[in-house]
Amino acid sequence: MTKPVILTGLRANNNLTIGNYFGAMLPIIDMAKKRSAEYQVNMFIPDLHSITTPVDYSALNNQILLTAKHFVAAGLPIADENIYLYRQSYIPAHSELTWILDCFTGIGEMNRMTQFKDKSGTIGADRVSVGLFNYPVLMAADMLLYGSEYVPVGDDQTQHLEITRDLGERMNNQFGEIFTIPRAVKEQHAFFGKDQGLRIMDLQDPSKKMSKSDESGKGVIFLSDTPEEAARKVMSAATDDKAYVRYDRENQPGISNLLEILALFQSRDRDEVVAEFEGQTLYGDFKAIVAEEVRRFLLDFQKKLADVDETVVIEKLEQSERDLAVTANATLLRAQQAVGLRPRN
Repeated sequence: MTKPVILTGLRANNNLTIGNYFGAMLPIIDMAKKRSAEYQVNMFIPDLHSITTPVDYSALNNQILLTAKHFVAAGLPIADENIYLYRQSYIPAHSELTWILDCFTGIGEMNRMTQFKDKSGTIGADRVSVGLFNYPVLMAADMLLYGSEYVPVGDDQTQHLEITRDLGERMNNQFGEIFTIPRAVKEQHAFFGKDQGLRIMDLQDPSKKMSKSDESGKGVIFLSDTPEEAARKVMSAATDDKAYVRYDRENQPGISNLLEILALFQSRDRDEVVAEFEGQTLYGDFKAIVAEEVRRFLLDFQKKLADVDETVVIEKLEQSERDLAVTANATLLRAQQAVGLRPRN
């Protein structure tokens, strides 16, 4: 494994939306396909991160496997030997290196993590776990174990990349070259592109992003929705009283959202779709076209998902975990030797 490493995570959650599909899954798969000839692509399922907040623990193991199957159904080429697909918790070095890094991390540094503040504010003080507070250190271990140079980061993840670089450099300065340090945020954006993906908005409240955490689910199209159910959600999408199809995010956010969704499902440029439908006065007719595209997409995707060979996916996971454990354990040993937990050669 001498190629430079790209690392990205696949959230262990089976309640994925069309926003997750177009905004995260497809860009990750496209990146892996384009980069695997020159780079080692590590795609891991961060199952340890999944339990930092309360979940249905009885369902998590099935969700982890289902996550992997979703990516295969969406086109991830798992036969590519340069693409590794693995479960975080199946390589114990992730947890062990996290503890060592914890001991070189300041409370003040963790207190400055804005994502912790945002997430903990929605949970309630009595249910905020130490794991949620500490998960940026686990993220650092995820990156440092494999010498990951490139990690696609959105604006909400830049702090985590920065603390990873700080911790890696801190230990390298004190003990010698233990870790390969990920590239800086500016270099990451230059490598992957600054555009951090599209935002599909909620069908009932187009002022907010479509989210799998939406309690009602009425404005969210899940990949697990029946095609007919998804079509009904499109038909009941909030619009406006202007009775005029036009792309205007500020004044007609509902119609604008549907135009963007239609462009995605038809693999067309948004401006081309807008030019075709702008000026139509019957919202119901326009919604019916969008609803049919959504229905056909889900029929096709759900068939592909049902056809995924689970045995092949498990074999890929297990082989990747065996291969990458060698690299992870070697990095962990260097860190253990540096701090005196193992004898130095």
